[in-house]
Amino acid sequence: MAKPKTKSKSKGSTSPGFNKAVQLLLHLTAAVQFSYGVYTLHITQMPNTVPFGGKFKFLTFICAIIQALYYIVSLVNDFVGTNELTPKRPPAVRRFKDWLMATLAFPVAINVGVTFWTLYAIDRELVFPKVLDPVFPSWLNHVLHTNIVVFIVLELFISYRSYPKRSHGLAGLATFMGAYLVWIHVVKHYSGVWVYPVLEVLQLPQRILFFVAVVGFTLSLYLLGEFLNNTVWAKEVKLAKRKSN
Repeated sequence: MAKPKTKSKSKGSTSPGFNKAVQLLLHLTAAVQFSYGVYTLHITQMPNTVPFGGKFKFLTFICAIIQALYYIVSLVNDFVGTNELTPKRPPAVRRFKDWLMATLAFPVAINVGVTFWTLYAIDRELVFPKVLDPVFPSWLNHVLHTNIVVFIVLELFISYRSYPKRSHGLAGLATFMGAYLVWIHVVKHYSGVWVYPVLEVLQLPQRILFFVAVVGFTLSLYLLGEFLNNTVWAKEVKLAKRKSN
């Protein structure tokens, strides 16, 4: 007697209960971790920094807020939204979660992590002067500059998301980065000091080149995230495209 054929299960359906538990654990751990990191950095008194703009002049602080927001939204989606791979009518919280991950959470996290540790390796005084060591614990430094990368990469592999139209996603990210560059110039105008020591040692042409490189690098990270998502979740992406046609 012939055995009935069994359908091959997709990546996201091999063990729904296990996948859901892993997603929930990651989202809860990350939400608590980054929320506490934001709070700790907010109350930390940093020496030799101008008061204008508060902590909001640091991309690290803004990035941590984005990460905390993303994982809080992910938690809400875990309970009242849906983690179905390709829902026909995804709820608003799922649509916002997917947009936030693709447009801001992934590219900004990778940008902050890679840029910080690259400059730190060249000369830590350019981004994290030794004068901060007594007031800035090492665990907080790793939460804000290391864990943001680790957790967002893990999230990429355990949760599928539908990327927005590329032009829309890139426009959103470019607007964010452009607004931040304007903001740090506002801080410089009113305080007379650049937010980051590295900008103090660069001449105007070098600063322009640096800003262009940072924005270009960040936009390329959006494309990297899209590529990785389409590679890791290739079957789900094809299924979503068929459903949309």
